[in-house]
Amino acid sequence: MRAISRTLFALVHMLLSMSMYATTVDITTLGAKGDGVTDNTSIIQQGIDQCAGIKGTLVIPSGTYLTGPLFIKSNVNIVLEREATLLGSADLKLYHAIFAKTKGQKPPALIYGENVENICISGDGKIDGQGAHTNFQLGDDSQSGVIRPVILYFKNAKNIKITDISLHNSAYWVQKYEACDGITIRGLNVYSHSNFNNDGLDINGSRNVIISDCFIDTDDDALCFKSEVESYSVCENIAVNNCILRSNCNGIKFGTGSMSGFQQVTISNCVVYKASEDNRRHWKQAFPWMGITSDRTVIAGIALECVDGGEMNQISISNIVMRDVQTPLFIRLGDRKRVFFDRVSVLKNINISHIIATAESWLSSSITGVPGSCIENVSISHIQINAPGGIKEYDWEKKVPENANGYPENRMFGCILPTSGFYLRHVRGITLTDVRIHTRQPDVRPAFYQEDVEGLEIKSCFVNNKPAGTLGTQ
Repeated sequence: MRAISRTLFALVHMLLSMSMYATTVDITTLGAKGDGVTDNTSIIQQGIDQCAGIKGTLVIPSGTYLTGPLFIKSNVNIVLEREATLLGSADLKLYHAIFAKTKGQKPPALIYGENVENICISGDGKIDGQGAHTNFQLGDDSQSGVIRPVILYFKNAKNIKITDISLHNSAYWVQKYEACDGITIRGLNVYSHSNFNNDGLDINGSRNVIISDCFIDTDDDALCFKSEVESYSVCENIAVNNCILRSNCNGIKFGTGSMSGFQQVTISNCVVYKASEDNRRHWKQAFPWMGITSDRTVIAGIALECVDGGEMNQISISNIVMRDVQTPLFIRLGDRKRVFFDRVSVLKNINISHIIATAESWLSSSITGVPGSCIENVSISHIQINAPGGIKEYDWEKKVPENANGYPENRMFGCILPTSGFYLRHVRGITLTDVRIHTRQPDVRPAFYQEDVEGLEIKSCFVNNKPAGTLGTQ
């Protein structure tokens, strides 16, 4: 009976979805050629415009369809059928020429939707941004100053559903959702190691977001939440579940952009580990002092960064398995140059539990604020960390620099931290419960080290099966 009920429910849901987009338009009937060479931009845009007027479905059948930038309209459903590929143009000048007309647009995009609603992009097909093309090989955007296109970009949009498709080889970020309300992202297969800044999924100042069942394998941050839009929108009311995240940078990241902040976010049942490729990071060779023990690593499995004057509040992360990480947890309240607000960020009410991590560097986890501005009310519980250890001597006279306005990253203090487990500084109210640290080699550092910490509770914590100690001063 249960199986019949589920089947019936799925059928009803499919019929309701079909009724919303009752009319279909196949792009080949409009003259599109799936040969990978013909420019189909005007034809596909014609199909989008036609579907917008009738709340229709634009079907992209099997084949490879070359296209330039497309502007999606409200009430459009795009279905990429199996073995269908939208192949983005590699003409960078084309993107810049078109998006120069769009005020405030940064960066350009292959598929762009602003002030639209009721959009669905789904199917078993693929969108390929050709990010490895020589026209896009311009280095990191902070160095070149030339902005490359993302694959999907939605801005000030409502009721957006992106399901099941594959997104490959972006020239920049893979997808960006800015100041949107009502986003469902489910079942995506993201693979992008073709360029710098290849974030897998960026949620920027958006609310009411569901992300589930995604596989993301990217050079830059896999899953990234930002708060850096012109309207200073907060990232809020977000649920993430059942995702596999592979990265050469951070697995799960909040920030760095954090002008307004992040509230009511829950992340659960995810796996984080190293990316399939490393074409430009090479962390082990770049930072030998970090004691990295693997050729490919994730920077931080979980990175919570609030440094631009915003507020991070009510964040819950649980049931995460991670390996190949340099640092399991990196939590940073910082005070950058106050370009946006003349105030320090707020970071409070953080709950992280049921984490199993295998680390591959000497850089331990850290939870740090800045002088006069402390992280507040943090609960860390049921954590298992397997770390390399191997620190035989430590200079206890050497101070860890504050670096209050530095770029937040696990290596920002420029030194090995005085702990094999958690370094705590400028924190008010933190509980560590059932935290178990195992070092594969003997390590002289304690499991916990505290500086300017009030209200620290340590319950049932162990290092190498012995009760864990703490050093430092309150």
